[in-house]
Amino acid sequence: MPGRIKIEIPKIHVEDCQIGPAAEKPGRIAKRRAACERFSMVALAAVLSLQTSTAAAQLSTQDHLAEPGFWPTQDQPSRASFAGPESCVRCHASRASQTETPMAQNMIPAASAEILHTHPALASSANKFDYRIETGVNAAIYSVAGGGQRSSYALMWAFGTGRVAQSYLFKKEDGGFYEARASFFTNLKTLDFTPGRALTSPTGIAEAMYRPVGQAEVQRCFACHATAANIDGQFDEKHLIPGVTCEACHGPGASHASAMDQRAGNESATAKPGIFNPGDLLPADAVDFCGACHSSFWDVKLSGGKGDSTTRSAPYRLVTSKCWGTGDARLTCTACHDPHKQLDNEASAYDAICRSCHVNKRGEKTTASHPGVACPKAVKNCTDCHMEKVYVPEMHANFTDHRIRIVHPGEAFPE
Repeated sequence: MPGRIKIEIPKIHVEDCQIGPAAEKPGRIAKRRAACERFSMVALAAVLSLQTSTAAAQLSTQDHLAEPGFWPTQDQPSRASFAGPESCVRCHASRASQTETPMAQNMIPAASAEILHTHPALASSANKFDYRIETGVNAAIYSVAGGGQRSSYALMWAFGTGRVAQSYLFKKEDGGFYEARASFFTNLKTLDFTPGRALTSPTGIAEAMYRPVGQAEVQRCFACHATAANIDGQFDEKHLIPGVTCEACHGPGASHASAMDQRAGNESATAKPGIFNPGDLLPADAVDFCGACHSSFWDVKLSGGKGDSTTRSAPYRLVTSKCWGTGDARLTCTACHDPHKQLDNEASAYDAICRSCHVNKRGEKTTASHPGVACPKAVKNCTDCHMEKVYVPEMHANFTDHRIRIVHPGEAFPE
């Protein structure tokens, strides 16, 4: 990554275009101006003249992709550059459990979706239309009926493990992708509108049933839910690897695997590993790295995201925390969540991480290594109090708000 320069910028809001606090790399302020068209040049100049607290830089995913080097969701020139997770496990057996994680299983062929086989006859109704997904041994058939019409298609891809929900894509005769208007929600144990796709008065059965998904959106969706999905500017459905596997985060690994094979056969070999290690990133970049799919600060801001729904974007909410400060390696996504392992839902599992920044006894003085004060209420289950569970209506579920703070009962959702 290019070197950083420190520019001290206070946090302000101008027509919902937020700049700072940030420490920008050379050229990034120009990018930020272009991306945020409504921000006043005069206001920016005034801001830059102020000297206040300094924090680590955040970028949009598009900005990161424009830089040299690997970044998640990046298009790759050749499918042959991917080795596949089986090659990785040969040397990294301790990471084999990654294949069982929600990340690795977050996209599968719909006909294989366990949720659909567990619930083989899903049905719901809305706006005088009846929605059904009927699953057999070899196929999951999605159908909608209403107004004297009925339409059916076989679902092709299922997105999401079903911990909260699962959504679906299918193809029509034209070969294009279409998003099913109905998704499965675990808390409901049935179908409801796909998040963000609710309708109050569909014009007909086609609109009630689906939403066309353009090629650019298809590439973006599969870039986050699959590995090796986009090759040389084209969506490669035939050869993609379902789910987020090793090379989705470490980059194509064929050359790395070959180099390691040579080294194993020749102790004097000097072949370089040639693989990307996200663990080497600076804290701000590390959070943006996960934000490539989970939405970085600037991804949310530039998309106009607001309100409870932004709780789903953990990287965005994390860096709005007061304790994010200048960016601390103890507060990155992977400091709490090992992407190679199952997500731990027990609050106590994170206490040691909280205590690595906070002094542990009441009245104890803070230090450079422990800048956080001791909690006056408790010394365990910190996240139960300081990471509020927020109900997101379109998901029919609670999400952990990663904006770490003192939560006051009845307060409005903090933007």
